[in-house]
Amino acid sequence: MNKELLGKVKHKKEAYRGWKQGQVAWEEYRETVRAARDQVRKAKALTELNLARDIKGNKKSFYRYVNDKRKTRQNVGPLWKEMGDLVTQDMENAEVLNDFFTSIFTSKCSSHTLPISQKAKAGPGRMKNCPLQEKMRFENI
Repeated sequence: MNKELLGKVKHKKEAYRGWKQGQVAWEEYRETVRAARDQVRKAKALTELNLARDIKGNKKSFYRYVNDKRKTRQNVGPLWKEMGDLVTQDMENAEVLNDFFTSIFTSKCSSHTLPISQKAKAGPGRMKNCPLQEKMRFENI
């Protein structure tokens, strides 16, 4: 990243703070975000192009970049149950997430929810007839 790009990202953060405090208009903030995003994307594309161009002379940097992009983060951190207990096991995490999302998306559509072990048997399209309204989703979050 060059100084100009770092300045754009910093300006974007400042614009966000200003928008949250009511000092900057939404349109001005969105324009700042778009400009920063476009410049970051162009810088990333240019970096990738330069790495691809120089692969014969500088294989190490190319493969370092590729290996960094291949790494993924697969874990969900520990979650808190409604009772206040910390959950770390995968199935317990799945149950906590299931309870949260079913409380949002099925509270007014059905009176029951399936346990996670039976979800796979239920198949896709189980909630097709459930009318979801944006207002209802945000009220429950």
